[in-house]
Amino acid sequence: MDLVSLLYGRQDQSWQAQANCMGVDPDLFFPERGASTREAKEVCRGCVVREDCLEYALANGEKFGIWGGMSERERRRVRRARALQRRAAEVAAG
Repeated sequence: MDLVSLLYGRQDQSWQAQANCMGVDPDLFFPERGASTREAKEVCRGCVVREDCLEYALANGEKFGIWGGMSERERRRVRRARALQRRAAEVAAG
């Protein structure tokens, strides 16, 4: 089983076949607590579907691993920033 199938399961995600992580050991993207995420992020760095991967993780609340080149802590910051933007837009709309 390849990394994308392991991570995404059977969902139809046409972009996943283009992912740089195809054929890469999944353990690289799920490092032990405190271990470096540098190698996994390097695989993601030039990936043409990096944004799709990140949006998938954000939409599905992925709590572990490197997705779209971001750790869970980094994805939490993105979610918070987006929530603040939505609230500000709602307030502005009245």
